[in-house]
Amino acid sequence: MSEYHNPVLLTESIDALVQNPAGKYADATFGGGSHSREILSRLSSNGRLMAFDRDEEALANAPDDSRLILIHNNFRFIHNYALYYAEELGDGSLLDGVLADLGVSSHQFDTATRGFSFRYDAPLDMRMNAQGGKTAADIVNSYTQEELERILRLYGEVDASRKLSKLIVQAREKAPILTTADLHEAIQSALPAFASHKELAKIYQAFRIEVNDEMRSLEKFLQGATRSLKSGGRLVVITYHSLEDRMVKNFIKSGNIDGKVEKDTFGRDLSPLKAVTRKPILPSEQEISGNTRARSAKLRVAEKI
Repeated sequence: MSEYHNPVLLTESIDALVQNPAGKYADATFGGGSHSREILSRLSSNGRLMAFDRDEEALANAPDDSRLILIHNNFRFIHNYALYYAEELGDGSLLDGVLADLGVSSHQFDTATRGFSFRYDAPLDMRMNAQGGKTAADIVNSYTQEELERILRLYGEVDASRKLSKLIVQAREKAPILTTADLHEAIQSALPAFASHKELAKIYQAFRIEVNDEMRSLEKFLQGATRSLKSGGRLVVITYHSLEDRMVKNFIKSGNIDGKVEKDTFGRDLSPLKAVTRKPILPSEQEISGNTRARSAKLRVAEKI
């Protein structure tokens, strides 16, 4: 459903993922369903696909296909569901491949009321699952200045994180910061005169990651996906910023997010995965020209040892 999301590295990711047409697969980030539809197109009648999304609006994109199991939940629980659906999936619940496209969907960015984009005057929400949990407004109005600075520096790699956090605290003492316009007004004096949209993108990324606990969810997903894969099964992940790409790269290398390779008593690496491609696969210039959101994408492929 292209209106919902324009998929990135579609052919490259599914080429790397589907090695067995009768296999059992998982699309950890269903979104508009483009990746899932491409997976299903390559599966035989015996193939099966689990697809996850915590955004209820994404569920409306599901195709009518008996091979598809659609799950409205966070992908961090992938191993729990692989076990739960073991009988339906067959083959001892072990999967032949798992795909995750970590980008925010075009639909979420372009729906003003969701508060994901600084292009609109909208409530500061940013929740992937709009049914519950804290919003960006909750964070902006309740976190200490030190906590706000940490988020902006760690998740947004924002240079002026200290100044920005101080301005936010000063502004909320006068009135709650409830909308994107409120936030812009509070931090305007700290934004660069040239290309301020780039700094705003970093700031919004930082708050979005905190709202949705994205880095912790990604770590749990990588652990669960690895446990759910059979020997030779593929893990295929598309990342969009350096924090998540570093985590995926480290996990493929070592089996942990720190990238520290542990060895057994014989000196053999204990990492459960091996990289299929030495360097990440990048989108072509042609794809980037047709979809600017693809410009930062990196595709990494690993195989269960």
